[in-house]
Amino acid sequence: MHRVKVALQAVDPLSMAGLVAHLELVPDVVLLPAEQRHHAEVAVVAVDRLTADVVAGMRRAATDIGTPVVLVGDLDESELVTAVECRVVAVLPRSAASAERLRHSVMTAAAGGGLMPPNLVGALIKDVERLQCQLLEHTGGAPRSRLTRREEEVLRMMAEGLDTAEIAVKLSYSERTVKNVIYGVTTRFNLRNRPHAVAYAVRSGLI
Repeated sequence: MHRVKVALQAVDPLSMAGLVAHLELVPDVVLLPAEQRHHAEVAVVAVDRLTADVVAGMRRAATDIGTPVVLVGDLDESELVTAVECRVVAVLPRSAASAERLRHSVMTAAAGGGLMPPNLVGALIKDVERLQCQLLEHTGGAPRSRLTRREEEVLRMMAEGLDTAEIAVKLSYSERTVKNVIYGVTTRFNLRNRPHAVAYAVRSGLI
């Protein structure tokens, strides 16, 4: 039986103890010590709220390690896009963080899936739809141009959850080239960030 390698992170010792208590006896999960977190397949992060310091740490982890994140905490709608940019694929409110739900979130993340509270899913969809309406108004009802083959390749891999370094390796590009491609797409279509670029491209039939 494959055991999912999990790294834990919490803002305080009590939250960390709770995560350990919930997951240490789960048979299909193995908890990694801090010095081995770069081997993790899933990261579980417990926070009170997304402070600037928490976000900065999650961004560094997303760049350095690139594992999907299960976030245990209470987010509001305005924080969702920031969380997604930090590779958060599952959000589990503290009040709902039972051992079974935490295990289910971890296994879903390890399988490439995601779990969000209904109110957050609705908020993200509304945000994308609002952005698309603004773009269609700005471009006269249609995207300003099609994507180049290189842009399609990069966006498809972003949609699959690959980070900049992984995309560069798969396409034999430099990381700078990949970043330039992403910047070009977001600028041309007046998009705010990578998740919106992928969502807009999918919904518009560009990829």
